[in-house]
Amino acid sequence: MSAANANSSGLTWLMFALMTVGCWGVYGVFLHTGQTAMQDPVNGRYKAFLFVGLAYFLTAVLAPLALLILKGAAFSGYTGRGMAWSLVAGIVGAAGAFGVLLAFGAKGTPAVVMSIVFAGAPVVNAVYSLLLHPPDGGWGGVRPQFYLGIVLAALGGCLVTFYKPAPAPKAAPPTLERAATPPPAPPHG
Repeated sequence: MSAANANSSGLTWLMFALMTVGCWGVYGVFLHTGQTAMQDPVNGRYKAFLFVGLAYFLTAVLAPLALLILKGAAFSGYTGRGMAWSLVAGIVGAAGAFGVLLAFGAKGTPAVVMSIVFAGAPVVNAVYSLLLHPPDGGWGGVRPQFYLGIVLAALGGCLVTFYKPAPAPKAAPPTLERAATPPPAPPHG
């Protein structure tokens, strides 16, 4: 851990976590909007993903490289294990983003797809973390509240998916009869 991270205030991590919540909270809607704005029902999702990759390059390659150059650490201190796991993390993240696009292409809506993703991801993370770092006493050492949390996360995703508010109906396009009829005159008074 770097000295800057070790000396951060106690809640700085929460600010960054909430920043991520905000960004990822609109990610699906923005991605779906980009996909449909491509106006290509067959290849629009791939075109959108190409620009997601460009965004990743700008924010995940150029920005950290500039920061590392400024700190004099751009070209030293890398380990094979650190690079390999970071690459795997990037591939898994990109594959997840691609899965979101494929779900949209299969007629999933952002509200439903992202609810499932954000309810399911914490469950996967919790179970995988337990497999990687088992608690004292094995699975028997896991408190019931943990299992309840997993059930509630899954239930929350289901509830949001099944009971999300329906969008307002689209206005009917004007018909020839309505378009030819002049508006009523204002009342005199």
